[in-house]
Amino acid sequence: MIFNFPFLFLASSKVPLYNLQQSRSIARVRLKWVKNRSLDHIIDLQTDIKAACLIKDAIARSPTGYLTERSLSDSQKLLGLTVPTLRFVRRYPSLFQEYPHPKYPSLPCFKLTDVGKMLQEKENKIFEDCEADIVERLCRIIMMTKSKMLPLQSLHALKWDLGLPDDFDRNFIKRHPEQFQVVKGTDGSICLKLVRWRDEFSVSTLQKMNEKNMMGEDVNGNNNIGLSGYKAFKRGKAALEFSMSFPRGYGAQKKVKAWMDEFQKLPYISPYEDSRGIDPNSDLMEKRVVGMLHEFLSLTIYKKTKRNYLRSLREELNLPHKFTRVFTRYPGIFYLSLKCKTTTVALREGYRRGRLVDPHPLARHRDKIYYVMRNGLIYRNKANVMLSHLVDLDNEKEDNVDEDSDEDEFELENGSYESGDEADSDEESG
Repeated sequence: MIFNFPFLFLASSKVPLYNLQQSRSIARVRLKWVKNRSLDHIIDLQTDIKAACLIKDAIARSPTGYLTERSLSDSQKLLGLTVPTLRFVRRYPSLFQEYPHPKYPSLPCFKLTDVGKMLQEKENKIFEDCEADIVERLCRIIMMTKSKMLPLQSLHALKWDLGLPDDFDRNFIKRHPEQFQVVKGTDGSICLKLVRWRDEFSVSTLQKMNEKNMMGEDVNGNNNIGLSGYKAFKRGKAALEFSMSFPRGYGAQKKVKAWMDEFQKLPYISPYEDSRGIDPNSDLMEKRVVGMLHEFLSLTIYKKTKRNYLRSLREELNLPHKFTRVFTRYPGIFYLSLKCKTTTVALREGYRRGRLVDPHPLARHRDKIYYVMRNGLIYRNKANVMLSHLVDLDNEKEDNVDEDSDEDEFELENGSYESGDEADSDEESG
């Protein structure tokens, strides 16, 4: 299919992009970055969960069923760990079992425990059950790009965040030739190309959220304008507004409120529309960038990703060179975390009281992996005996995973998670 967009309209005003002229400028307000301990804590924990899952997947796809000390020793940076990989693996004996190499007894090897194998099987089942959701998620990511294709290298980096199976570039794509095709890009890189445009996928998360707020159902199941949507309509507000949750102290500032009100009044441009006709220095383009990043983060499992992953997609998503400044300019929408010696950007509306608002089945499964990891950290080798009776972890209570909104109250016996507060060396000033 040839992707041609001769008539592009703003999602909220139906005005062609090339005819739009801006007559006002949003006031520039400089906001100070405020630390959010709850989100920092979530990112800190998930860094270890991600590393454990990556090692688990590597063991599962290994022909021998194990990894040697030699193969793990240089993977610390790749896994995003703040401690050596071997020390990390030995920290969780309930998930990884250490034993001597069959031929070289002095060489330590690591394989999955029985509980680890069971978790791997359950994860594969979740990927099978959620295959349609994965197809939609991958289609929508590619649909936001200019060329309707993305390098596989970039998608590999986002595999954890987007909830893609470990073999998405092999078996998964082959099962959906009507949607995806592996091709060579103009620079010679291997890319995943979108074969068919799906109109039903081109409705952004923000549009769906506003439609849900504007429409309600009466007792007979008929759609009517909801009360909150009706009040907003009577006040003359635009139908498409970003949900905002300001750090403490910002919401009451009059200049911040006036700035955000002007920002919300600007027309919303769907991230699935071609934006090359918009003035790159305009306020409209800034709102389009906010909308693009909002949609991208909404498509991730944890409503967050690393800032550098977004930078690698800058040209394909038609983002300005210094687009990451919007993260600090709009603290009511985004949050920048500097945990684990990297910079992570999260969508504030995706979390409430330190928990995901709408957790994906894969996120729930990863919580159970963390439950197994935590038991290994606390009880060491005794954890294997404690967990050996588990046949179905789905029956475990959800409160086995920390639910406190303040991470300062969360401590583990016999150890704690190590993290760094340093930002990337190329951290931009807001």
